[in-house]
Amino acid sequence: MNSPQDEIEIRDDEKQHAARAAVELVESGNVVGLGSGSTATYVVRFLAERVRDGLKIVGIPTSLRTKQLAEQLGIPLTTLDECQQIDITLDGADEIDPQLNLIKGGGGALLREKIIASASRRFIIIADSSKQVEHLGKFPLPVEVIPFAQTLISSRIAPLGAQVVLRRYAYGNPFVTDEGHYILDCNFGEIADPAALAEKLRAMPGVVEHGLFIAMAEMAVVARSGEIVRLRR
Repeated sequence: MNSPQDEIEIRDDEKQHAARAAVELVESGNVVGLGSGSTATYVVRFLAERVRDGLKIVGIPTSLRTKQLAEQLGIPLTTLDECQQIDITLDGADEIDPQLNLIKGGGGALLREKIIASASRRFIIIADSSKQVEHLGKFPLPVEVIPFAQTLISSRIAPLGAQVVLRRYAYGNPFVTDEGHYILDCNFGEIADPAALAEKLRAMPGVVEHGLFIAMAEMAVVARSGEIVRLRR
């Protein structure tokens, strides 16, 4: 039986393996959406290697952190103002179900991630094997809200069957997204109908976005025990 540290190292190796495989899908001339989070960080690093080897791309980052890393590594960047059509986006996920529905937002960038995904011709998810689940919901669902309404929205989400917690920094202040919003982490347990829940959340005034990505991913590139598995919707 592996120790917790062994498990962390195994998952990290899988993330790197999946990220390196996914980066090979990028072609010269592509506009590339650059995801956020630990797995996406490997994507950015491996893409930068290909750029140094002559790959001609421009990237659109989904977070300020990803933007800073891409700039440091020499990946040319553009914006949605300059380019509204993205060829391929590579991003991670917190959970992936058999239909490639996702929970995203553990890193707090779900709003920009969903915008970039919606503008992408191909939306590819990269993950370690622990992210595959039969049913979404073990991972708390992030819901991005305006600060003014966070208490009201919490009281409206809870009756849907969730334990709702305002995300905070380690020092106690509310976590603030790149767009200046708060995040409610909503523990529903197993989500029987992700699409229906997505519609209920979207209809609540003050909800900016939620972390359910329904029927958006074309493929998930998952590393498992040294092998790459490509899951398609």
